[in-house]
Amino acid sequence: MRRVIIMGAAGRDFHNFNVFFRNNADFRVVCFTATQIPNIAHRLYPKELAGKGYPKGIPIMPEKQLSQLITEYKIDVVVFAYSDISHNYVMNKASEALAAGADFWLLGPKSSTIKSKRKVVSICAARTGSGKSQTTRRVCEILHQHGLKTSVIRHPMPYGDLKVQIVQKFSTLDDLDKHSCTIEEREEYEPHILRGNTVFAGVDYGLILREAEKISDIIVWDGGNNDLSFYESDLHIVVVDPFRTGDETTYHPGETNVRMADVVLINKIDTAPRKSIENLKKNIKILNANAIILEAASPTSVDRPELIRNKRVVVIEDGPTLTHGGMSFGAGVVAARKYNAKKIIDPRPFAIGSIKEAYTKYPQIGDVIPALGYDKKQIRELESSINNTPADSIVMATPVDLTKFTKLNKPAAKIDYELEERSGPGLDGILKKYLKISSR
Repeated sequence: MRRVIIMGAAGRDFHNFNVFFRNNADFRVVCFTATQIPNIAHRLYPKELAGKGYPKGIPIMPEKQLSQLITEYKIDVVVFAYSDISHNYVMNKASEALAAGADFWLLGPKSSTIKSKRKVVSICAARTGSGKSQTTRRVCEILHQHGLKTSVIRHPMPYGDLKVQIVQKFSTLDDLDKHSCTIEEREEYEPHILRGNTVFAGVDYGLILREAEKISDIIVWDGGNNDLSFYESDLHIVVVDPFRTGDETTYHPGETNVRMADVVLINKIDTAPRKSIENLKKNIKILNANAIILEAASPTSVDRPELIRNKRVVVIEDGPTLTHGGMSFGAGVVAARKYNAKKIIDPRPFAIGSIKEAYTKYPQIGDVIPALGYDKKQIRELESSINNTPADSIVMATPVDLTKFTKLNKPAAKIDYELEERSGPGLDGILKKYLKISSR
């Protein structure tokens, strides 16, 4: 029996365990390690999920202890299982594991995907913040127009009690409160719910799939970060970002996604430099000459433009896009410029707690506030950081309305963005072809 550590961030690591290791007598998973997401380390992967071979569950340890853990527990194999990481970083971790005496593994699709009884459309990306969410919404809209019942299965965000998050179903906004969802979860689930889509998430994606299949004609996988799909895909759509041209060849597992893609969708063409778009096309063709390439935009709209025009504004952007996504700005800055803000106020001198720490950990973040809210304490720190910033109003470019969870001392203009196809054969025709569907 080979002794294993799975390196993760409370997502693919748990999935790889459930699918490959849980009932595998050849391996013993000694622990998980955790990074990227706060408050995961020093918890347990519960016995209810771990199975009969793990009556005490499986401990989750800080990644910084990796070498020590390999030596202390005589580890044979280290499995790397999280996403949106540079190739250099992955190989640095491989070198650390090898130097400590362990093998270093990456599980591929044959070892980690589940086959569905329904057709599956997977929507993934080369980097976090490329535009998966609006692409997923557009795909669901088209499928609904053809009279098909869809369920969206979202990449895991199990930040709470894992025992009660095994299978989660979100059909109404009340379900978000029922499951005590974080801001990050609400950002992904709420836009779907408002459009009539049922969202499934949780920890055990085999059980989740069985539940979704009961009410669906088509399963839509809504990926997280730039991770691979957990399910075998009938149509694999990968979104890429011309603001980060080159990352599609230097980030894991984004490059794998592009190489596997049936369709590569270049988003943000309305705001990105044309030279970057053309260079991105060249890179895609080198990686995957058979992929269909589409161009699309994500134009911004605002509910109260008068709160931006000629105002001093503080901009709130999607958190993961700015942190491990590596972006310095997002749709909020684009909207502030589009609607002629007088000035974007630098919030960094006024940030506190974990929000202040984010600027040190991710120094590329610009004059914006990342909407981080993994727990109540962080939400309060986010609230104070916004309120401390001396601006006339807020440009809120998060998919969820932060005023529902915070008491803000300035009026807020809410930014929305949807996918707008610009060139290529069109998602409608592609969906018909790959899924063999016709209007009902």
